[in-house]
Amino acid sequence: MKASASGIAVGSSDDRKGGGSRITLGLGLGFGAGATLNGVAQTGLAAGLIQVYLNQVLGAPPLLVGQAIMISLIIDAVADPLIGVWSDRTRSPLGRRHPFLFVAILPAALAFFGLWNPPASLSGVGLIGFSLAMLTLVRLAVSLYEIPSNALTAELTSDYGERTRLQSFRWFFVVVSGAGGSMLLNLVFLRRNGILYRAGYAHWAAFEAIAILIMATLSAFTTLRRLPDLPKAQPRGGQTFSKTLRELRLTLSNRSLAALMGAGFLSGISQSITLGLSIYMFNHFWGLAPKQYGWLAPLHALGSVTAVFVAPHLVRRFGKKPAMLSLFTLAVVTQAGPVFLRLVGAMPVNGSPWILPILAADGFITSGLGIAGYIIAASMVADIVEDAAVRSGVRSEGLLYAAYGLLPKITAGVGALITGVLLTLVHFPAHAALGAVDPAIMRRLALLYLPFTFGISLCALAALTLYRIDQNAHELNLRRLGLETPVDASP
Repeated sequence: MKASASGIAVGSSDDRKGGGSRITLGLGLGFGAGATLNGVAQTGLAAGLIQVYLNQVLGAPPLLVGQAIMISLIIDAVADPLIGVWSDRTRSPLGRRHPFLFVAILPAALAFFGLWNPPASLSGVGLIGFSLAMLTLVRLAVSLYEIPSNALTAELTSDYGERTRLQSFRWFFVVVSGAGGSMLLNLVFLRRNGILYRAGYAHWAAFEAIAILIMATLSAFTTLRRLPDLPKAQPRGGQTFSKTLRELRLTLSNRSLAALMGAGFLSGISQSITLGLSIYMFNHFWGLAPKQYGWLAPLHALGSVTAVFVAPHLVRRFGKKPAMLSLFTLAVVTQAGPVFLRLVGAMPVNGSPWILPILAADGFITSGLGIAGYIIAASMVADIVEDAAVRSGVRSEGLLYAAYGLLPKITAGVGALITGVLLTLVHFPAHAALGAVDPAIMRRLALLYLPFTFGISLCALAALTLYRIDQNAHELNLRRLGLETPVDASP
């Protein structure tokens, strides 16, 4: 262990030589395994699945469901920056991040199980109230784990390219756990009785809760072994409330962070609406049963796994910003393709054997492009740590990753609410069986959904052009912090 010129306590190991060496396979896999919690949460808390479960399975009104999702997301969004700052400033024998990791695991697993196992006696307002409480608890527990875990990206290595590689490990587990969970739900637990089978969701939730316990614990212990190499929160005298506010303002006013947050705000609305309507679209726009579209998740996951290996190479070849913008632009176009072609009469009719292969191929391409872009974007947040520290004088990994995830959570709630509004506007029926919805209703829904989400996605791309940190700027920031600017791990 030694103190750097910046005032940050660092160490040396085979995994971290001055903070910039290649990450070993064991460390990368262990770090990434913790993202299983995020993958399970993304699948289980997806607006589309929650909407279908509470509305179609349990009979709750779609507007109330949308409001419950939005409220839980807003509460979580308010808590996120508090968790980030708290983690940045924590001093304990387990360091800054690991106390949060160990505390969050059990509540996350139990709350996830409870969400899908409401008391049978509940209905109406009581059911919505219980579901809101469970949704909120799950989201808070996931944030308590995910924010400190993600912050380790900037602490395990300072290397421009290796941070992308670390995020690739992370996204590998997000994709596999998310797609695996979706596949198990549709192809195992709902295969025989369809999407209205209540007990299937309960059994699936028990399996996923066990996965959370095992993988999140494994990850926490793996990264705990690198504790001597991680920055420590250093005590600083004379820290006043006004000085703290100034440091927070300087950190959060970073232009590149604003670009990523603005894009997240817009894309969060678009993707939440898309996910919120996905099961409705599969069942009633494309005429597919769960045993058919259940295969799309693992096929899409193959594209996402490809992205995990491709993203680091694209960064080395083109740089982060050009690669990310190209990937996201192509993903926006390919995602809109099938619905647009159906609306103009260029897609096969429902029941055609070509529907499923076309959707599978399009999803494979879109998932690969999108996930590669998200991997690069997440590693770009790590580069903002040093860029912000040059101005503020403090490292704020937790706060920055919390801020990056803040607006997408709020807009996911907005998207869930808009999803409920769209379903209400087209008078979508409750408890709708496969093939029982008027095709005119689905066409009106598509005509509302497609232009709105496509336009928002283009605006998100425009916001991303304002990000300004390339490899040369990152290396300059490292030199400034090492030679000129005294920086502590936190106030």
